[in-house]
Amino acid sequence: MGIFDFVKGVGKKLGIGDDEEAAPDAGTLKKELDSHNLGTDGVQVEVKGDTAVLKGEVKDQSIFEKAVIAVGNTLGVSKVQADELKVGTDTATAAPAKAPVFYTVKKGDNLWKIAEAQYGKGQGAKNNVIFEANKPMLTHPDKIYPGQVLRIPEL
Repeated sequence: MGIFDFVKGVGKKLGIGDDEEAAPDAGTLKKELDSHNLGTDGVQVEVKGDTAVLKGEVKDQSIFEKAVIAVGNTLGVSKVQADELKVGTDTATAAPAKAPVFYTVKKGDNLWKIAEAQYGKGQGAKNNVIFEANKPMLTHPDKIYPGQVLRIPEL
């Protein structure tokens, strides 16, 4: 599928320590991914520098996208490579994922503004679609921050 860019110095901090720019290890990222109960048991996580590599398979496109943002929105991760993450439940028929639509939150953004920017003027009320598409990583519609990457589902 490709490599997805994230802001390395922004995101959820895992663990303790002073080195906020260091990428977390693979075990910590896998634990974070599994904590969201997305159905990512068949996903392996590797870390190469500040890039997280996802391999394996997921049931559907939404889980693929949520796995990418759950790992990418972690402090110290600047890229997520998902070339080897397939969509489908049978390894023989699993297909590469479709290109997802992601949006990086800017200062002053809220979900209403993002919905209007992505879906068109007058579509701000679709902000709940974006919120629901990013659960459980988002716990409240007002708790987004600059640099965070959100998935934008099709209407």
